Order: sequence, then structure tokens, then C-alpha cells
Amino acid sequence: MAATLIDGKAFAAKVRGQVAEHVARLKEENGITPGLAVVLVGEDPASQVYVRSKGKQTVEAGMNSYEHKLDADTSEGDLLAVVEQLNNDPSVHGILVQLPLPKHLDEDLIINSIAPEKDVDGFHISNVGLLGTGQKSMVPCTPLGCLMMLREHHGSLSGMDAVVIGRSNIVGKPMAQLLLGDSCTVTIAHSRTKDLPEVVRRADIVVAAVGRPEMVPGDWIKDGATVIDVGINRIERDGKNVLVGDVDFASAAERAGAITPVPGGVGPMTIACLLANTVTACCRANNLPEPEGLTA
Repeated sequence: MAATLIDGKAFAAKVRGQVAEHVARLKEENGITPGLAVVLVGEDPASQVYVRSKGKQTVEAGMNSYEHKLDADTSEGDLLAVVEQLNNDPSVHGILVQLPLPKHLDEDLIINSIAPEKDVDGFHISNVGLLGTGQKSMVPCTPLGCLMMLREHHGSLSGMDAVVIGRSNIVGKPMAQLLLGDSCTVTIAHSRTKDLPEVVRRADIVVAAVGRPEMVPGDWIKDGATVIDVGINRIERDGKNVLVGDVDFASAAERAGAITPVPGGVGPMTIACLLANTVTACCRANNLPEPEGLTA
């Protein structure tokens, strides 16, 4: 393999260490402990595992973790009441409503009921608008993690040609905005882009977030490009269930200068950035300097 492996697991551990150091300083110098509240509605097994992991890592970083587990048939009004209670709780600096929600609940309504300054997922329409206009906002965790890894690997991204494959509100669109903010020339491509291989081949940075297993083969990658693979797809191979990204890792690694693996690449950064966002939200709420290196 010619490409340098961008180890998301190791980098996430470094970010969590930085978070823990900042939390310790907030406690010692200001008597403040950042708090993250997670609301889980229903019994989705994957969501339960994810919420447990979030809670564990929150506590390990020295922060307060608050979990609110609600029945799957919880009414919209009752869920909105829980969110409003958390909005008004000064000990809670970050609020995350775990998605997906049961089908009878309006996800957009619930997300937009979170106080924007506590929206550590960065999904509130106010944060989307602030990010899109280059203003201070809460930034979605997965794109923020991708940006951190790119900055760590390259230093300055100024002038680089970046292609984001995928146009979701959670990854593709905010990723493009963050790259623009770091002075990249950015193209958002997707499954219907004409001559997609040629569009990707000109990129110095490729962020694949389209949700299709191994859609991007190695011959789409420019020699020496940096490839950030956001995809997590479960497929059957040789009689076994395996996780693969949106990029064909083996062939892309022969062309790329650097590449993230799946698993162990972008995935671990998401929770690390959730913790970073909670510390950022706490600092902003208390008019304190934001943690260096943990924000966009």
C-alpha cells in the first residue's frame, strides 16, 4: 500500500485527551463542568449502543452525562417538553436527540426545538444558516472530524481542489462549507453528476459520503490525493458480514497519498467531536475562550 493511513482511532483518542484537558481547566479555573444530555426515544439496538458509548466517553472526559430514555410511543408533546426542560437547564451545555426517531415524530420539528447554542449535533436550521454564511455556529460532528484530520495531515488546505461526493444535510453540504471556509475550491458531486470519474480525478481531496459500498474505485483517484471515506456499509463477502466504505480501499490506497480506513477512520471522530462541541458550547455560554484546535 502506497498511501499513508490516516488513523482515525488514534486521532480521536488525541482529541478526547485535548477535551479532557480543557474540561479539567474549566473545573479548576472557573468551577464549571460541561454537561451533555442525550435523549433516546425507543429501543433501536444500534442507537442504544451508540448512546451508551457517548455516555461512557463523556464521563471519561470529565464531563457530566445526562441520559433521558423515553418509550417508543412517547408523544411529540412529551418529547418537546423534555427538550424544553433541557434548554432551560444551565447545567446542560449540549443536547443531542438520537436519530432516527420513531416514525410518528417529526424529526425536523424536534431538532429545531433545541436551543441553537446547545445543538451539539449542528442540525438546527439556525446553525445550518450560520455555517453557510461563514458565521460562528455549532458544526455537525462528522464533517468537523473530517476537517480536523485534513488539517492535521496537510496543515493549510488553502488553494486545494476538493470534491465532496454526497449532498446530505448531515455530511455532504456542511463538509463543503467547512472546506470553503479553509479556502479550498470545492465541488459537491453525487450519483447523478455527469462524468463523475473525471470530476473526482482532478481533486487533491476526496471526501466520499454517498452511502454506496465501494462506489469509488482506485482509478478515480488522482495520484497523491487525500481520501476521506465517510461511508460505513455492511456487506456480505466470502460468507461473512464485513464493513466497507464508499471507496474501494485496496485500489484507492495504491493511488492516494493518504486515506482513511473503514472501520477505524472517520467513525471514531464523530463522538470525539461531539465531546469537543459540548466543551465549545460550554465556553460560549460562559463567555470563555474557545478550546484551540477543537472548533472549525
